[in-house]
Amino acid sequence: MKNPISYYQNQLKKYQLKVKSLNQKLIRLSTLRLLVFLATSVGLYFTFNQWQLAIFIVVSGVILFIYLLSKYTDTKSKQNLNKALVAINEDEIKIASSDFYHRDEGLKFQDPNHFYSLDIDLFGRGSFFQFINRTSLNEGTEKLVNELTANNVDGIVTRQEAIKELASKPEWRQHFSAIATLIHAETPSVKIIDWLKNYQPFLPKAMRWIPLVFTIASIGLFVLLFFNIIDGSLLGFWLLLGLLITGNYVKKTNSLSSKTDKVKDTFKQYALLLDKIENEKFTSELLKQKQQQINSEEEKASAIFSAFSKSLDALDNRNNLISGIFGNGFLLSDIKNAYKVEQWIMQYNNKVEDWFEVVSFFDACNSLGNFAFNHPNYVFPKITGNKTVINAQDLGHPLLDVDKRIDSDLLINDQQFFIVTGANMAGKSTFLRTVSLHIVMANVGLPVCAKTSEYSPVKLITSMRTTDSLTDDSSYFFSELTRLKFIVDAIAKEPYFIVLDEILKGTNSTDKAIGSRKFVEKLVASNATGIIATHDLSLCEIEKELDEVKNYYFDVEIVNDELYFDYTFKVGVCQNMNASFLLKKMEII
Repeated sequence: MKNPISYYQNQLKKYQLKVKSLNQKLIRLSTLRLLVFLATSVGLYFTFNQWQLAIFIVVSGVILFIYLLSKYTDTKSKQNLNKALVAINEDEIKIASSDFYHRDEGLKFQDPNHFYSLDIDLFGRGSFFQFINRTSLNEGTEKLVNELTANNVDGIVTRQEAIKELASKPEWRQHFSAIATLIHAETPSVKIIDWLKNYQPFLPKAMRWIPLVFTIASIGLFVLLFFNIIDGSLLGFWLLLGLLITGNYVKKTNSLSSKTDKVKDTFKQYALLLDKIENEKFTSELLKQKQQQINSEEEKASAIFSAFSKSLDALDNRNNLISGIFGNGFLLSDIKNAYKVEQWIMQYNNKVEDWFEVVSFFDACNSLGNFAFNHPNYVFPKITGNKTVINAQDLGHPLLDVDKRIDSDLLINDQQFFIVTGANMAGKSTFLRTVSLHIVMANVGLPVCAKTSEYSPVKLITSMRTTDSLTDDSSYFFSELTRLKFIVDAIAKEPYFIVLDEILKGTNSTDKAIGSRKFVEKLVASNATGIIATHDLSLCEIEKELDEVKNYYFDVEIVNDELYFDYTFKVGVCQNMNASFLLKKMEII
């Protein structure tokens, strides 16, 4: 079992050395390019009156310069990749020390109408999403959010196996993430897909061979000019003819070029991500299925994307003045490149969505695999189908400091309902969120913060953090009733694990006690399973009447005029409260 921190520290040192080495290589390549440029300029100066030799020197110098430029570009790309790997390992070391509050909070994904996301701090500052998210693509982030909020109880074992496998491949995951971080997409993939599906080509099929014929003719004319067989003016007329042909389509080519300019970097990077997926050996069923999804064509998806990326780059070269004039005049390059782009779109426009989806899937699942790798002491719940919903030993909240966290044992069976009492700050709400997060994590396929866990899959629904709404002109009490109605309607359709925290706070204490009791009785009569936390000790009397109801509590003691919490989950009813003591202690009363 790898120690995550030691692993990240070793990786950080390794990639820092690589960045330094590549930087030295870049300096050498820059120096060589300067020398080639100077040597070519000097050679041209001394052979200016011998034009054939001068052309040979210039052409040779340009070829060598382009080669060195290509090597420089490749080396720069490697350096950028290694810089991204350095950043990834630095981040992991920071996050391990609870320094993660600067990361994306996912606030835009908060939904007060969701089954549980608002109540259990799934999103927001210090949230589970902020802690676990390592996605680099917007689409990957959305995929991760969908996994966390899906309430999906099917295929858990399959997801567990996929996450276990990705957890065992930290280097592969880091390289995938590093490549993904280098994507600076201007256009969301959903818009790219929509554009590709609705694209209408403008070039006729004859343009498949016309640029080739024109190029061959241009080469022939240059050969004839080289041997002084034809006059240079003929070449000028030929240049104008080529520009007239390409100019006939220039408006539509400009429109295509403006679109492709915004997506070319995306396709270039996605080609690299697809290549990473294709060339990795996976054994889990889900990962192999996703891998097969991009291998359905005769050619690999990465090669298809790479070819398209090159065509987009070639079309983008039209913005170069020399290429735009001489390339179009002698090679009809705009037409040739635009035709290649159009043919690619018409052939693969219906497959791109699948390929994008696979990349997004791996981007999201890398976050889950990373979480499992970072927590080797957590356990994957044993999925059962018996009457025990959760049987966990040393169950804790994954965001609490392990040195300060007090873990609890929990055994709750199907159709059991726990009433949890306790003083303020004794740990009731934290316990509810711990249990809720166990269910969410287990359903996603993640390991949970526990020593052991047996789990019978169930969907989660909560009411813990109701608020009033000025926009909807609804009071706090009405909002709470609406949430409880939502729960009743949901459990009438299928089973849910219900988590409630101090319901009916918006009414007087007597009315609250009566209403809470009747609501719990209704839930029990509906064969519901769940937990409710309350300060109302009268609610605990239901245990005497209904076998399905069990009382638990979190205790508080006053020792040497100070409050003492043990945060231990105990059987029974809490007898000690602390509101009056705190009011006096803080000199409020």
